[in-house]
Amino acid sequence: MKHTLLFLIAISLISCGTPKTVRASKKVIKGNWELNSITYSERGTYHVNLLNEESKECFEGSTWQFVPNNNTGTYNISGVGCSSGIRNFVFTIQEIDPQTGLYDFLLKPTNEKHKSDTNQGFRLRLTSLSDTVMQWEQTVTVNGNPFTITMNFNKQ
Repeated sequence: MKHTLLFLIAISLISCGTPKTVRASKKVIKGNWELNSITYSERGTYHVNLLNEESKECFEGSTWQFVPNNNTGTYNISGVGCSSGIRNFVFTIQEIDPQTGLYDFLLKPTNEKHKSDTNQGFRLRLTSLSDTVMQWEQTVTVNGNPFTITMNFNKQ
């Protein structure tokens, strides 16, 4: 009886696991990417600090590594006037609409031991993912209106 109960609990936990499409996305995202361009939904000059850290100019050209088996990664910023170096993060991909294929990408900056000092994270929309390109969008409010930041990656 005890073994039957444990078996039923194990089956219920497995059936509530990660959706198949999210597992497939993690396989595609695995590896090295370059954040090659960042665009805004509105024309004009904006001073945006991505991930509450650096400007668009510092993030463009940054290299990213995703390790989905433990949901960790790094990104490396370099450039004149930028706070250069490797940063660590943990991430989660959550399917939000199976019909559209849209996902939320949750990214939390951490230290090298994958611990967060602030417990602050960022919710980004994973709008496109293929074997060679990935696109994130983050919508914020500027002067009471939606403002979308689009980040375009190429796989290395």
